[in-house]
Amino acid sequence: MNVTTTAGPPAERRAATLVMACIGVFVAYLPVTTVSVSLPAIQRTLHTSTAQLSWVSDAFVLPMAALILTAGVFGDVHGRKRVFQTGLVLAAVGAAIALCARTVQVLWVGQAFAGLGAAALLPTTLALISHAVPDPRERGKFIGIWATALMAALAVGPLIAGTILEHVGWRWIFLLPIPASLAATAAATRLVADSRAPGSRRLDWPGQITAAVAITALVYGVIEGGAGSFSQTRVLVALALAALGTAGFIVAEHRSTSPMLDLSLFRSPAFTATTLVAMITFLGLIGFFFVLSLYFGLVQHLDTLHAAYRLLVVTVMAILATVPAGRLMHRISPRITITGGLLVTTGALLALTTIGADTSFASLAWRLALLGLGTGAVLTPMTATAVASVPHHLAGMAAAGNNAFRQVGGALGPAVLGALLTSRALHALPGHLAHAGLTGATADRVVTTAHTSGLSAIARMNLGPDQGRALGALTSSFLDGTHLCLIVAAALTLLAAFFAAVLLRTPRRQPITAVTNAGTPAASAAIDRTGSHAPLR
Repeated sequence: MNVTTTAGPPAERRAATLVMACIGVFVAYLPVTTVSVSLPAIQRTLHTSTAQLSWVSDAFVLPMAALILTAGVFGDVHGRKRVFQTGLVLAAVGAAIALCARTVQVLWVGQAFAGLGAAALLPTTLALISHAVPDPRERGKFIGIWATALMAALAVGPLIAGTILEHVGWRWIFLLPIPASLAATAAATRLVADSRAPGSRRLDWPGQITAAVAITALVYGVIEGGAGSFSQTRVLVALALAALGTAGFIVAEHRSTSPMLDLSLFRSPAFTATTLVAMITFLGLIGFFFVLSLYFGLVQHLDTLHAAYRLLVVTVMAILATVPAGRLMHRISPRITITGGLLVTTGALLALTTIGADTSFASLAWRLALLGLGTGAVLTPMTATAVASVPHHLAGMAAAGNNAFRQVGGALGPAVLGALLTSRALHALPGHLAHAGLTGATADRVVTTAHTSGLSAIARMNLGPDQGRALGALTSSFLDGTHLCLIVAAALTLLAAFFAAVLLRTPRRQPITAVTNAGTPAASAAIDRTGSHAPLR
């Protein structure tokens, strides 16, 4: 049943819900860019390898990807307000642990707690909006504002981190989420209306366990394989475990009377398209931000604040594109806006493949602005289309599923592109050392250090008069890896554009046979949830 615990006019309740949902998604996404832009400083302080640095990002994203669906179901069963507040508390706990971290392992733990909080916040914020705003057209506007809050977190994160690192150490980037989360938790007690999903949904433990195993094993295998070799026994075991976990998840969901992710959702081409687009796009873009932050720090030797200004171009332009994209989705087919935005993103990534160590900010700015415009044009219609493409009673599950696959892509991004970056740079390093005039024992020592301690360890070596040439070779090798990552990211967004163009077809008015929240098969009529055209199927 639906439960409302606040009083006041409906308009005030909707406004309060929107504010709290925006604060929740802001807190959830703030660590993404504050940590991303601080990676070079973290690497210098903790002397981490590229693989360990990948885990700093993935320790946050992995719990989000693995548990976001369960958090959505838990909110449906036990109350979304309770899960929302729990997510805020977990975000504060994670930030507090990271604030005190003196080793990279403790930082991973803090990031993992913050990721758990984000997993609770993302589905509940959207569910709270859906409950408070039943009108499809008005809900589309609210989701647009929600997406703007998400992009705002990505925008201000680098500036917050850059300003802090100008004066104190990187650990202090984790201070702000603590009071913000705790204050929001207290405010939610009065301002947020509680709600539950109709029916009798239950937690799907077999589905949750198999999903968590599959996602964690896959990311672990990719990161460790990229750092070492994909022929290592532990890597092969991890990848095999990921395959088994995926197969087990599919079997568990087919058999469950209350599935975590109703697989009949994928009978909707529009839901399938937006899910694939979300996963592939975030794989490329989150991986790109990971690589770009290292490029600014290790190639251009920028401090965190100057790197933040450059990343700000992307997020500000994305915010500017998000609001009109939300309004236009009632007039223009999502197929056009999503495909067009992805093609613009692809073009921007390809334009970035010509960057070098001395590329100016002016030369970078227009490419980063183009990237932001393309990204912003995709985000709002992608989420809204996923929700609109399924029967009403499955809308919450569709939103959580879309978010889950998006986070899977986000977890794989640093893993895949970080592995490509390391592999390509290590492969190119001997050639660049020889081109710089370093051969023999000195070159062997540099290459061995890069393989055993990471590429960044070269900067800490004492090579005397050869230091400058070794660092030049490192820069050239890192650039080779960066260019490869940009090409791969562009190929991924182009693939996402293909799926959007092919699967987001002209709608057909037919029901989706699905398992309801109570666990019985039901045929749900097609409902126009956008207010402008029939739902995409």
